[in-house]
Amino acid sequence: MSSRIIFVEAENLPEAWENSLFQLAERGVVIDTEYGEKSIDAPAVILVKEPFSEPRIHLKGIVAGSLKGLLEYVDEVVRGIHDHLVEKLEYTYHERLFSYRLPSGEIIDQIRRVIEKLKKAPYTRRAQAITWQPWRDLGSEYPPCLQRLWFRVINGRLVLHAHMRSNDALKATFMNMYAFTELQKYVAEHVGVELGYYMHIVDSYHVYERDWKWFYKFIEQIKTGESREKWITTSDYYRRINVNIINKT
Repeated sequence: MSSRIIFVEAENLPEAWENSLFQLAERGVVIDTEYGEKSIDAPAVILVKEPFSEPRIHLKGIVAGSLKGLLEYVDEVVRGIHDHLVEKLEYTYHERLFSYRLPSGEIIDQIRRVIEKLKKAPYTRRAQAITWQPWRDLGSEYPPCLQRLWFRVINGRLVLHAHMRSNDALKATFMNMYAFTELQKYVAEHVGVELGYYMHIVDSYHVYERDWKWFYKFIEQIKTGESREKWITTSDYYRRINVNIINKT
C-alpha cells in the first residue's frame, strides 16, 4: 500500500509541526533507506497561516545540542556564519542561496535577485532560489535536503513555499521551518511588505527507525495535550537563553 499524503493547515509553527507528526504516525509507510535502516515515510504539505503568530517556539523541536542552537541555525541560514566551512561541509543553505557558484566560477546571489524581482513585479511567478547542483550533488552522500524556495507577494503579503526532497520530521523539520520563515521575514523587510503564509512541501517526510520509540512517545504526548507545555513565545524563549530580544529583531 502506498503512503497517503500528509496535509496540515495550522495557525502557528508548533501546531503545524505537531499535527504533521501525528499524521505521519497514522499515514506513513515503512520504507528502506540508503543508511541501512528503515523509516516511516510519507509526502507532506504543511501550511502555516500565520508563521510569526505566538507561541512560535516548540522546545521539543530544537534538536541542536542546546536551546541557543536554534538561533545559531537561523544565523547559519540567513546570515551565513558557517559559510567559511563550505569546503568541509560541502554546502550550507546560505552559501547555495546567497552565493550559488556555477561550474564557470560565476557566483549568483539568488536572494538579492529575488528581492529585486519582487520589487519590480510583486506578482511574479519567477522569484525563486535553488540549492541543487547536479554536477556535485548527484554523487554526494549528503546532498542538500532543501531544493527550492519560491516567493510571491499576494495581497500585499510575502508568501514562501519551501520545497524539500527529504526531511527528518522529528529531528530537523521544526528548526528548518523556523529558520526558513526567518529568511521569509528578511526578504519581506527588504521588499517592504508584510508577511504572509508559509508552506513546507516535502517529498519524503520521515522518521528513522532508531527514533521510533521517541517518536511514538511524543505522539502519545500530542494526543493527551501534554506536548503543548513545550509551546512558548519568542520572548519567553529569549529569556530562557538570556538573549536580549531587541538585538535579535
